[in-house]
Amino acid sequence: MAVNRSTLSELFAKADRPGVRAFFLSMAALSVALVLALYSGAAAQLGSLLLASASALTALLVAGWVGVTLVPVLAKRTPLRFLAYRMEYKISREGWIYIVGIVLVALAAINTGNNLLFLILATLIATILMSGILSSITLAGVELRLDLPEHIFAGQPVTATVELQNQKLTLPSFSLRVEGVEKKVSRMAIIKRQSAALLETPVYFPYLPRQESVKQRVPLSFPKRGLYRQDAFRIVTRFPFGFLQKARRLDLATEALVYPTVAATPEFLDVFPGIEGALESHAKGRGQDLYALRGYLPNDSVRHVHWKASARTGSLMVREFARDDDSRVLLVFDPHSYAANPAADQATVQNFERAVTLCAALAWTFYERNALLQFRSVNLDAPAAPAADNIFPILRHLATVEPLLPDPGQKLLTQLAAEPQSFKIIITSQAHGSIPPAIWNSSYVVFAGDLSA
Repeated sequence: MAVNRSTLSELFAKADRPGVRAFFLSMAALSVALVLALYSGAAAQLGSLLLASASALTALLVAGWVGVTLVPVLAKRTPLRFLAYRMEYKISREGWIYIVGIVLVALAAINTGNNLLFLILATLIATILMSGILSSITLAGVELRLDLPEHIFAGQPVTATVELQNQKLTLPSFSLRVEGVEKKVSRMAIIKRQSAALLETPVYFPYLPRQESVKQRVPLSFPKRGLYRQDAFRIVTRFPFGFLQKARRLDLATEALVYPTVAATPEFLDVFPGIEGALESHAKGRGQDLYALRGYLPNDSVRHVHWKASARTGSLMVREFARDDDSRVLLVFDPHSYAANPAADQATVQNFERAVTLCAALAWTFYERNALLQFRSVNLDAPAAPAADNIFPILRHLATVEPLLPDPGQKLLTQLAAEPQSFKIIITSQAHGSIPPAIWNSSYVVFAGDLSA
């Protein structure tokens, strides 16, 4: 009883009082018009034509007044959003069996003229009608929300949140299933393929209370980098009897930007030791502050021998200098590749993808080491800054980068020769011999064709 009172009080608080007043006034006026119409018919049967005409005219005037004054007020306050719902219908296997049963009962009722069979037939047809009405009520007023993680990496499982909200004031919803309608993936132009929807597995909600929301966590995984787009979802129900599957389509555009994987791939493990060695040799000796003393190696310069320490220890010792503060790593991704050719073979395309993955793994490694990182590509020039500031702009660029046809002028690589103070790691899909000689002294070049499959 207390629950009913709280529901009534909630409805009264949310009610549109002018609309409620107009509704009850119109119902009272129409009741008066109905009584006058009935009285007019009775008067006509008794032979009082004047009284019948007056009553009928009065009833017509009352009904007309309601239609002109009160109906527009009620129409403005009536939500008609349900008329715009895009419903899809599908008869289930159980529904077809039920329809066959109705046909058999109808044939038997027509052939025998048995009133009981006609009563059973009416009940069966009414059941289908109620099934359609109840399923429409279940889908009405239900809104969907899908929350994805901010950062998603290819091949790494993530957890998304699917939320359904029931906006109906009085009625709950039952047995709802959320699934994706279609999904497009914006990837490299040379790869023409369709991928699965964001929600490959439907999410089931057995019960959705009124004026409440229910959330479910869903594991997702994206095998490739790129921009995944879900254009629409639909909410499906077979409530209450399972004879009819009714679905409501929601045009809820959702995007997921998937970064390349940053895991230590075999290509990364093969290349990184050489990059690390080149980076250390470039950093040592460029500063003015003493970094450390160590034993002499055959490739060390005699200028760096520390004679006092050598005399004290009895063996040659050399000095290592700390690198200058302005020493930086410039990571360069050259997108020019024959993979941009529509006739390119699969091996060329895979080489480009491996180059993208290696570049992402290197950027992530410098991020974990809190290095000073600069990045350059055709459509992105990230200035030197702590890698924590640049890492996600770099990954966003690599997530959607597409191959470009080789540039005969080598504009991107030629500009690097003007920065000899920066150690450059260049990742390119072009052939050997395409790198300008002026940048070899301060660069480590990785050719995508040399990466192992």
